[in-house]
Parts: sequence; structure tokens; C-alpha cells
Amino acid sequence: MNFKNMLYLGAFSSGISVLLGAFAAHYLKNKLSTYEINIFETGVRYQIYHSLSLLILGILQILKPNLSFSLVGILFSIGIVLFSGSLYIYTLSNNKYFAMVTPLGGLLFLFAWLRLTWIFINLQ
Repeated sequence: MNFKNMLYLGAFSSGISVLLGAFAAHYLKNKLSTYEINIFETGVRYQIYHSLSLLILGILQILKPNLSFSLVGILFSIGIVLFSGSLYIYTLSNNKYFAMVTPLGGLLFLFAWLRLTWIFINLQ
């Protein structure tokens, strides 16, 4: 994944996070239980964290073109879809099978953060 894709996906996903947060606060608050709203908001929170991380990675790739943040960007992007996406679908459909996908997204986030740590450890 190149820096332009990271910046594009980070910006787009950040905007979607704001939209989904507003959707939860204004439309879903009377339709879902407090527990379900908390699950949905967890998806929004993790999406915005990792979307902003994609933006930072894109900027870092511009500043340090000799380093490759490509795998980290891919893992963050797929992690957003699997982690946050599964929480959105789970709360809106009440289908518990979607909740089983959430840990896979969490693992991808973890692998991305570990890869990023490895990159920073090896900076010279």
C-alpha cells in the first residue's frame, strides 16, 4: 500500500467514523439497548483510531520513503473492516455470528502494531 492509498483510506474512513458516530448518537439511541450502543460505539472508536493511524502512516511514508509501512497500512485497513464492520453488522442485525469475526480484526490490529514497533526498533 502506498502513501496515497493510506492517506485516502485514512481520510475516507475517518469521515465514515464521524458519520457512523452521529448515526448511533441520533438515530440508534432509541432503537438499540445501551449495551448494543456501546458495542457500536466501540466499533466507531476503533475505526477512528486506526483511520487516524493510516493518515499518520501516510505522512511518515512521505517523510521516510526508505521505510515501508505498506504491510501496517494493509493490516490496519483490513482490521477496520473486520473489527469495526463486524460490530456494526452485529448490533444492527443482532446476528451473533458476526461477533465471531471481531477478534480476527483485533488480531490484525495487534499484528500491525507489532510490525510498526519492529520498524521503529530498527530505525537508524
